[in-house]
Formats: sequence, C-alpha cells, structure tokens
Amino acid sequence: MKAWRASVLYFTAPAQAVLETDGLLVVGPDASGRQVVQALGAYKQLAPQFADVPTENLPGRIIAPGFVDMHIHYPQLDVIGSPAEGLLPWLENYTFPHESRFSDATHNSEAAAFFVDELLRHGVTTALTFATSHPESVNALFAEAQQRQLRLITGKCLMDQHCPEGVRDQTDQSLIDTEALIRRWHGVDRLGYAITPRFVPSCSEAQLRGAGELAAKYADVWIQSHVAENKDEIAWVRELYPKARSYLSVYEQFGLLRPRAVYAHCIHIDTEDRALMRDTGTAAAVSPTSNLFLGSGFFDYAAADRSGFLYGLASDVGGGTSFSPFHTMLAAYYVGREGQTKTGLSLSPQQLWWQHTAGAARALGLEGVVGNLLPGCEADFVVLNPQATPLLARKTAQAGSLDELLFALIVLGDDRVIAKTVISQAESTSRP
Repeated sequence: MKAWRASVLYFTAPAQAVLETDGLLVVGPDASGRQVVQALGAYKQLAPQFADVPTENLPGRIIAPGFVDMHIHYPQLDVIGSPAEGLLPWLENYTFPHESRFSDATHNSEAAAFFVDELLRHGVTTALTFATSHPESVNALFAEAQQRQLRLITGKCLMDQHCPEGVRDQTDQSLIDTEALIRRWHGVDRLGYAITPRFVPSCSEAQLRGAGELAAKYADVWIQSHVAENKDEIAWVRELYPKARSYLSVYEQFGLLRPRAVYAHCIHIDTEDRALMRDTGTAAAVSPTSNLFLGSGFFDYAAADRSGFLYGLASDVGGGTSFSPFHTMLAAYYVGREGQTKTGLSLSPQQLWWQHTAGAARALGLEGVVGNLLPGCEADFVVLNPQATPLLARKTAQAGSLDELLFALIVLGDDRVIAKTVISQAESTSRP
C-alpha cells in the first residue's frame, strides 16, 4: 500500500464535491489485484490507522480524480488547429487525408505513443477514443494503452461509403475485423472495445445492421458515433433516410441505442430524441471546443437536464482545440451561458468538474470504477498545482470557497497545473 497527504477533492453526489484540505489518500490492491482507493479522509483521523504505510507528502497540492474524456480521435493529432469552413469540408480536406496514413505500422506506433503521452500530460486517465478504419490503428493504440496501464476504450471506425479510398472499408470485412478485435482486446486488463460506426452517412445500411447485430451479441462492449452535430450533416441524413423521424432514430432502427452507447455532440436534437436517449440509457459526449471551433451550435444543457439523459464532457480532438480538460470545462461554461438559441445558464464549477470526472464515468457505465476517489475506485488521480503560474497563484490564494478555487483553475489552468498523473500507482507525468 501507499498513501499521499495533500488536499483531496472527491464527489459525494452528482456535482457535489468535497475538498479535504489536509487529507490522506490510501491506495492498495483489492482481492483481484487492482490498485484501488482503500481509504480517504482527514489526515488526523486516518494517519494512526495507516502509520506503517509509506506516505508521500504534497504540501500545497490538490489530489483530484483523473479526468475522463468521453470522445476524442487519436488519429487526428495532426488535424488539430486546421482551418475549415465547417464540419464536412474539414473532414474532406484534413481529416480523411490524415487518417489514411494509419495503414502504416510505424506511423501508428509513433502516433499512439504521442497520443497517450498527451492524455497523461493533461491529466486524462480514461478515454473513449476513435481509431481509424484500419485494424492496425486499433491494435497500436490498445498495445500502447496496455503498456501504460491506461483505462482506454477504442474501436475500428466503420465507414464503407461516402468517403475516399484510403479510409473506406469493405462492408463484410469491416464487421469480421470488428468482431476479431472485440475478441482480442475487450476486457483485457483495463481495455474496452467500442463498436464505432463513424456516422450515418459513412455507413451503408448493411454495415449499420451488422454493427447492431454485434452490439446485441456483445452486450458489454461500448458503441460510439456522432449525431446531430451540424445542420448540413442532418440534411444529408434526411436525404439518405427520408422516412426516419430524426437522425438519432436511424441509430435506433439498427439497435445502436443502449447503455454504453455514446454519441458525440447531440446539438440539434428535439424533445423526442432526448427522451429516446434517456429511455435507452444512451449518453451524449458534449464537445464544446469542437462545436465552437467548427461553428456547429450549442449543446442545450437546460433541455438535457429536463429530460434526464446521461452526458459528460469530451475534448473531441482534432475538431476540438485542446487536450486540456481545463479548456474543455471553460468552453462548456461558455456554451451553457449562450442564451440566444436556447436557454442560457451558468454551470457551477462543481458541475463542470463533475462532467469531466465522475459524471463522465457514470455516462460511460463506469460509475464507482473511475472518475472519483471514494473507496473501491481505481487509483487514477492527478496532483494539481494551484500555484502553477503567477496569475493562477495570485487568484487561488484569494479563493474564499471551493467553487472559487475550482473556477480559478478552470479559467486559468492548463497542462502546467498537472504536477503529476498517477495511474494504478504508475506515475506518468511529474513536474516540480
């Protein structure tokens, strides 16, 4: 076992955080050998009980749950920051050409290692990520994540139509490859597989039907895709499925809405769609930096909360503009505040932080596993330095409440705040 003494942030309920200002976090193996939180609380109360446990003192630091990214594209490392007129031109001019490079094993290995480095440097310890249509890209990312002990979910992108050579796959083979990858990787160590139709226009009816059949056969795998991100995309889906009630309902038609199904964006959806998501246990990956960058629209938080469906935050790199959870949380605050196209509201700092940790874990079906530091949770956490920059140090020193402290970190924070990332006691990033 090992222990850390610092301020410790954790959640006791949705969007309700506690900061133990002189806390002790004790980590050790459970019956299966997983490194999990064994105890958490005030140092004064716990120290006598764990006096023989090696303890690292971290004065002035905050231990917090590792961040959970609900939607990110590992092949789009080199697409981030590319100018475009909107989603569809951006895909055609940048994304597809870059993704075609992932048939090369050397490129896959280098990109996978860089991608995992970036996740950990930014304090992300769990990620649901797209690979490309090449099985080699999936194998490379899983192998890297396994070596680094990262909890990661990914899958081969299904896309057999309306996309160029180099990324377009063949229907039957794509489904054979998907099942082979599920059998090879799903449930191995901390890895999970996601059946991954890119989006409705890129998949034939036969491919979507096959994806739904695999989802029924392997009920504990994840499903990930995109829905209702952009109005041009929605019009395209309407042309392809004129009898469908909505874009989202096409996925329902093929059995792709259920618990552990995660759809990025969910911007241009209506009351019936939101009820469908709630009733099927389907979750939304809210991607604010991407939506602002591509001009796609604004996620309607008020409507989502009224309907009661699950959601959490996502970077959506490379449409998203940063790996940083702080940048994502700040962008979500901007999106919530927008009140011209929807009801505007101010998301509390604790709500924003919840969306990128325990709330995201809950939406992924991993509540009590990751995203929090309650006893029994896997021991993934970050050590935050609230004095990482002069301005941040000045601001956090004046914080009179937990909300003021968290909001200062959200607004002024970036990767420099992440002093250390710890995954199952493997320290992956460390700064003085």
